[in-house]
Amino acid sequence: MTNNLLILDGGTGRELARSGAPFRQPEWSALALIEGPQFVSAVHRAYVEAGADVITTNSYALVPFHIGAERFAAEGDRLAALAGRLAREVADASPHAVRVAGSLPPVCGSYRPDLVDLDRARPVLEVLIGALAPNIDHWLAETLSSLVEARLCATLTAPTNKALWLSFTLDDEAASDDPVLRSGESVTEAARFAQEVGAAALLFNCSQPEVMEAAVHSARAQIGAQSSIRIGVYANAFPPMAADAEANSALCPIREDLTPEGYGRFAAAWHAAGASILGGCCGIGPEHIAALRKGARHGSGGI
Repeated sequence: MTNNLLILDGGTGRELARSGAPFRQPEWSALALIEGPQFVSAVHRAYVEAGADVITTNSYALVPFHIGAERFAAEGDRLAALAGRLAREVADASPHAVRVAGSLPPVCGSYRPDLVDLDRARPVLEVLIGALAPNIDHWLAETLSSLVEARLCATLTAPTNKALWLSFTLDDEAASDDPVLRSGESVTEAARFAQEVGAAALLFNCSQPEVMEAAVHSARAQIGAQSSIRIGVYANAFPPMAADAEANSALCPIREDLTPEGYGRFAAAWHAAGASILGGCCGIGPEHIAALRKGARHGSGGI
């Protein structure tokens, strides 16, 4: 890996559950903010200690879908501000430079472009953006399944004058040489959109590792090797997610083959294809991030 490679953190929700934090559906990772914020700080520290250059605010589940409309109306702003502050405190205490990414989730449910409702999503995102902005370095609109929700994120974050990273989830079952978003829109279209809105980075997340390399190739072909737009990948450790899956309904099983070494082999291929941001999503923990950091320092495993 080159010196300009950025290492992201891994999944937050799974790591909270593994650490013994308060964790249940429907609140999911938001429950730790409500009942045990010290667990959130501990997960952030674990990723920093593993070598992450970027940690992500624990705001993915701070939506009415998870915490309920009444609680979001009453406490959404406070909880989002807390998520930003916890990440900022850990980043500032790190012995190495660490950036904070403000997570902006798919408000109406993950993996389901058919559920996207801009009128519902807009006021929720406005609350998250306002509360997170003071403590983040850049935005990470993540697990986007369509361009229409990406455009909303770009529009709402523009007044903050903070860089925007756009991260799309891919169709796990599409042909590996022709990757598409879960909406059916092409990676090439997503890359073109990233250029149009001036995104600082285009990433792919919360999809199987097997579909990511082709996405990086397609994105690089559209963006060009000389572009300032970074390309990144942070895959999950799930089996393929069906198109009609109930969004964010339960904990999915984790693949046994995606050990730190196994995941690292995929990461090496993504980097060779042109990705300069690497991390992990659901089921990818600090041990995986430590392996990526080691590879970046020593060039092991083909990286």
